[in-house]
Amino acid sequence: MLRQTLALLLLSTAVPVMAQNLAAPAPAATTEQPSRLFGGADLFGLEIADSPQISPDGARVAYVRKSGDVMADKMRSAIWLVDVKTGEQVPLAGAGSQFAPVWSPDGKRLAYVGAEEGGAPQLYVRWMDSGATARITSLPDSPSSLAWSPDGKQIAYVMHVPGEPTKFGAAPAKPEGAKWAEPLEVIDRVTYRGDGGGYLKPGFDQVFIVAADGGAPRQLTFGNFDVSGPLSFAPDGKTLVLASNRRADWEREPNDSEVFALDVASGALTQLTKRYGPDHGAVVSPDGSKIAYLGYDDTHQSYQADVLYVMDRDGANAKALTAGLDRSIEDVQWAADGRSVYVAFDDKAVRKVARVDLAGKLTVLAEGLAGGGLDRPYTGGSFSVSKGGVIAWTGDMSGGVRPANLFVGKRQMTQLGETLLGGKTLGKVEPLDVTASDGRKIGAWLVLPPGYQAGKRVPLILEIHGGPHTAYGPVFSSDDQLYAAHGYAVLFTNPRGSTSYGSDFANLIDKAYPGDDYTDLMSAVDAAIAKGVADPDNLFVTGGSGGGVLTSWIVGKTDRFKAAATQKPVINWISEALTMDGTGFTSRYWFKKQPWEDPMSYWTRSPLSLVGNVKTPTMVVVGSEDFRTPVSESEQYYAALQIRGVPTALVKVPGASHGGFTARPSQSAAKASAILAWFDKYRTEAGKAK
Repeated sequence: MLRQTLALLLLSTAVPVMAQNLAAPAPAATTEQPSRLFGGADLFGLEIADSPQISPDGARVAYVRKSGDVMADKMRSAIWLVDVKTGEQVPLAGAGSQFAPVWSPDGKRLAYVGAEEGGAPQLYVRWMDSGATARITSLPDSPSSLAWSPDGKQIAYVMHVPGEPTKFGAAPAKPEGAKWAEPLEVIDRVTYRGDGGGYLKPGFDQVFIVAADGGAPRQLTFGNFDVSGPLSFAPDGKTLVLASNRRADWEREPNDSEVFALDVASGALTQLTKRYGPDHGAVVSPDGSKIAYLGYDDTHQSYQADVLYVMDRDGANAKALTAGLDRSIEDVQWAADGRSVYVAFDDKAVRKVARVDLAGKLTVLAEGLAGGGLDRPYTGGSFSVSKGGVIAWTGDMSGGVRPANLFVGKRQMTQLGETLLGGKTLGKVEPLDVTASDGRKIGAWLVLPPGYQAGKRVPLILEIHGGPHTAYGPVFSSDDQLYAAHGYAVLFTNPRGSTSYGSDFANLIDKAYPGDDYTDLMSAVDAAIAKGVADPDNLFVTGGSGGGVLTSWIVGKTDRFKAAATQKPVINWISEALTMDGTGFTSRYWFKKQPWEDPMSYWTRSPLSLVGNVKTPTMVVVGSEDFRTPVSESEQYYAALQIRGVPTALVKVPGASHGGFTARPSQSAAKASAILAWFDKYRTEAGKAK
């Protein structure tokens, strides 16, 4: 009853949108020549393209341009429109932030989510011919997974619906006007907090539908279960396809979602898949006869690749199309003729777009996608396809010295950040040949200091990615460019355990992390020395999350590094397993038994077990609101180093979560500066910056 009442209260209005202010603050006048080196203040001038959505006729692309706001100290998101034929760009009028653009089936309207300062994100629609824009909803929380009905009359979305908190007992009645403490908070869920979201509010994510020209939304799903997108309409508009985990024990089996068909009229759900493992990302074919989706049979390995499947509309005859690819598939989009599916995947640190026909034949159509972020060189990027097969995508063809831009086919449509970065001398990114001790090839790259002269040895920073099941690639990284501008060469690698090299390579660290990935990293450092770039007397190491784990592990194994900076690490696997936001994950996928069943397995793989060996000066850096590798992990390590008398410092990033560690440009710049200052303190004279 509460959810039905809430749905009736979510009345919409048609609110005109104010024109966007395009003026940027003018730089302060100065008589000094500006530096051509990349610096912390330049983070506010960075821009990156994201979420490209090409219109059905392929004539226009809506994309999200993210850029720094120096007055608000955050990245802003605005939707821009690009004419594919002429290259002309215009911003979508509107105040605040805009994101998640989705074209109507006929391409005459654009739905998106917008958020004015201080307000909840709302659903907006723009009529492209007239330029008129209206706010369609007045929602208490952000809508996501927007999907147009085939006739363009309705828009479905997912939104969190609040629930009643659990209560035990009650405080006495409060006298009128009295100022009492906040009431007790009762927590009874297995996963009760989430990184970036804090302590979870009671309630669940549900599906709604609203008229595309405004009106009262209608809630379509109910119950104590979350629903996840994307949402996909069948061609007749009567059915939506979605994913949900509706097991009775879903809290303890969170990785077992299924694909469901939702009857829009009645709200009835029909389960279409059934196996142990996550099935998700479902999209209905243009003729409605088939459904493409992603998933795998969960065997509790630490890395498991998502496979592309196609099944009949009723769930019968499921067929794996990419099982032989041995790469994890993302972002399923049907071709207009229904004969093939477009997907994205990472292959040896390069993101690609491919078309997969219904027999499983794969054809790569674009590669070099980028857009995973700005601070570190993670693989990433997104794409969309018009009815005619034209692909819009975000990528980097600069060799790692520019953030992601928008491409259509092979044409680069934007030059984001060129005015700023064109005036900077950036560090060149080049591959490094690395062979591990067991003969395996390891992906690795060097960022050289600006103006580097071949044969000159310079201080080296080994920068280690997180995950550990992720991958770095030869794309732009603000952290690496800041380090390089300060006179360091930066080495980043994909040691065993990294993705995009196949399941066998990723699972070399299954139930054995950290372990032999350490030797891969040392082989990469040795290769940088052998190349004549790295000064063996001035080696430094840092990394975040999984990279923080390995940084702490490294200084417990060797004294060859002058100083280290471990960022948001796991130090004690037992305490991490029981305090992280997904409390069932670590003990199930990275260990064979629960902590109380086999505590020594957790201890022997914990960097804290090696702290008695550490002599390397080690800074510890963490976000104060980190719920993935909680602050207590960093504080344990800092305390242990202090007790042992190892030079250390604890640096907290106020208000920062694990995933939002560098979301504020000022904090991102300050964090990199603190690490550089720590390393500078321990550089030998030969490696001191001039």
